[in-house]
Amino acid sequence: MKTPATVATLVVVAALAGAACRNSRGRPAPDSEVIPPREITDFARLYTSNCAGCHGTDGKDGAAIPLGDPVFLTIADDTVIRRIATTGVPGTPMPAFAHSAGGMLTDKQIDALVTGIRSWAKPDHLTGISVPPYAAQVAGDPSRGAHVYATFCSSCHGPDGRGGLKASSIVEGAFLALVSDQELRTIVIVGRPDLGAPDWRNNVPGHPMSAQDISDVVAWLAAQRPEFPGPVPRPADTSGAEIATTGQLK
Repeated sequence: MKTPATVATLVVVAALAGAACRNSRGRPAPDSEVIPPREITDFARLYTSNCAGCHGTDGKDGAAIPLGDPVFLTIADDTVIRRIATTGVPGTPMPAFAHSAGGMLTDKQIDALVTGIRSWAKPDHLTGISVPPYAAQVAGDPSRGAHVYATFCSSCHGPDGRGGLKASSIVEGAFLALVSDQELRTIVIVGRPDLGAPDWRNNVPGHPMSAQDISDVVAWLAAQRPEFPGPVPRPADTSGAEIATTGQLK
């Protein structure tokens, strides 16, 4: 027959053993349950994993259009953002993210991204200001666009678009091959404040671009897109130098 002291000892030993098991190295913590990727709906995690690499942390300071820009969020509604996140933009680096279009995210996750991005909007930011529409309502004219470019863009990007004292080339074939006409339009309207590029109101202070101006200059830019994009060829050498079989000038 076990004495009370023996029973107490056994209870203590069992408690210590249980504590040791709970705290043993490699044992998962109570809050360490792994969530299957398809079930993650936290906006911060989804955005960081899928969007921040191009659009920047918190939707700014990235290589692509700043999704957190209040002007962008004024012209791009839920439908626009959902469509782009779902199907991407063919012919550009923007991929499709939805399962239905070959991506990795469920419809619920796409909804979480759209809701999170839209939460950055500032509803009263452009109150009382006539904002150009996201998509062109009338086709642009590249001939008129050349004059629009000279008026609103040449002071920064140079007279021919190949770069000036304040900004780089915007007719480089490699650049134009990476952006759609709609993205060009969005950049003209929204600008790139993070890079010092103003929005449609401030290229010429006090003289905002009209919706037609924007369509025309986008048409002009699109007309500069080469059929086979690549580096701009250097001018032909006229000094008599010959190209050796190695492909180097001699």
